[in-house]
Amino acid sequence: MQLKHQILTMQEADVVLTPIPQADGKIKNRPVILLRELPPYGDFLVCGVSTQLHQQVPDFVDIISPSDPDFAPSGLRSQSLIRLGFLAVLPRNQIIGSIGAISSQATSTLTKNSE
Repeated sequence: MQLKHQILTMQEADVVLTPIPQADGKIKNRPVILLRELPPYGDFLVCGVSTQLHQQVPDFVDIISPSDPDFAPSGLRSQSLIRLGFLAVLPRNQIIGSIGAISSQATSTLTKNSE
């Protein structure tokens, strides 16, 4: 994946790469979506992204597909789950860089669905 933005210019709705521990204990760079920047230190509330479509939970996961308007600008390579059940606070210094972004409207919908 090609990085599009540096860490200093991260903003809500960006799809970024960050190291995430896996079930097997290994750490891999995975995409997350920046939902909100949190004061006062600029950390981000993020939501996980996964290609493991069998993990879909009705009414708790959004799917982003190649036919969606947000897919191409997201930088994702294949149909993915936007996992509202995988929320975390991510310090800005753990972001490797941006691979793309989804629309602010889609981010707003995700935020509302996570309440």
